[in-house]
Amino acid sequence: MPRPQPISIARLDRAIRSLPAPDQDRFNRIFFSAAGAAPLRLPEAMKPWVAQQFGSVAAVESQEVVRVVNRVTGEGALFNSLRSQRPIQTEEAASVVAAMSEDVLADPWQGTPEDTFGRIANEHGVTAANVAKYDRLHSLVVFAEPAPLAFTRESLAGHLDLARQWMERAYHSDSSAMYPYVLWNCLWRAGGSLVHGHLQVAMARDMHYVKIERLRHDAENYRREHDVNYFDDLLATHHSLGLSHKVGGSHLLAHLTPARDKEVLVFAQGFSEAVDGVFHVLRVFRDMLGVRSFNMGVLMPPLAPAQESWDGFPVIFRLVDRGSLESRTSDVGGMELFAESVVSSDPFAIAQALRESREGAGA
Repeated sequence: MPRPQPISIARLDRAIRSLPAPDQDRFNRIFFSAAGAAPLRLPEAMKPWVAQQFGSVAAVESQEVVRVVNRVTGEGALFNSLRSQRPIQTEEAASVVAAMSEDVLADPWQGTPEDTFGRIANEHGVTAANVAKYDRLHSLVVFAEPAPLAFTRESLAGHLDLARQWMERAYHSDSSAMYPYVLWNCLWRAGGSLVHGHLQVAMARDMHYVKIERLRHDAENYRREHDVNYFDDLLATHHSLGLSHKVGGSHLLAHLTPARDKEVLVFAQGFSEAVDGVFHVLRVFRDMLGVRSFNMGVLMPPLAPAQESWDGFPVIFRLVDRGSLESRTSDVGGMELFAESVVSSDPFAIAQALRESREGAGA
């Protein structure tokens, strides 16, 4: 039986009902979902603008909001399919060019500190200790190519390999620091204080960073309650709805409870095995979806055996869009900080873009 291919998040309930009973049970074990009308009345004077901007007055006056909540992890998102139809900003911001004229990472060998265990370098970059650390072991991977969006598959592999080597060397320098985290805040909308492309790498001591530890704890409780691996079920649920596919050694999931717009999860058994999948997502973000500023975070088990169980916990890359570089409006407000994510992108559209790009590349 072919997988259902709903065209939008607004049809999620129909997609769930079309699944075989075991798939429906698995979905309901992990997720709660509901849809409801969000009607409004437009003044006559607004209707011409609304029709031009959104294509239909009726669609704006009778909107539908879909809510999806992950029962296991407490993550949740509110989707409005109308918002997903807004045009995507694709222009390069001129301010990127201006900011590059004052590049403090232009010469990382002379202009940045190094870790006490030394630097690690390859043709794609070099490591540097962070001058203002947020943990005892906290450093950068400074890209050889300063423009952050000029990445290639080879340069991404090189950056991630430097991060991997740094994590191993940091652990050997302090065996109590065995809990790794890698992140990429690309440009200022994503919290990047420097335009020059760079990853950040850190190692926590004694226990993992709290949100990663919470995910491990929730997944372990799920295994105890249902006698099945949570991450396997999460992947299978997304796959049954047409929201995942495989690239290289990793699985790509257009996330049903995204933290921010366009979130994609990349699952892999190891850090290095995720390169093809992560590059595919970033290339689609940049070349098809007009993403210019994004966050990437890598959730992974400790580098050595720990007292707590990490059995079945994969390496997970989380990637999200952070909006137009020229926007003066924050994409995070009181709802996101204190209640639940509000998302304008449609995971089914993201999944379709990921599939189409893969097929167009002849893979």
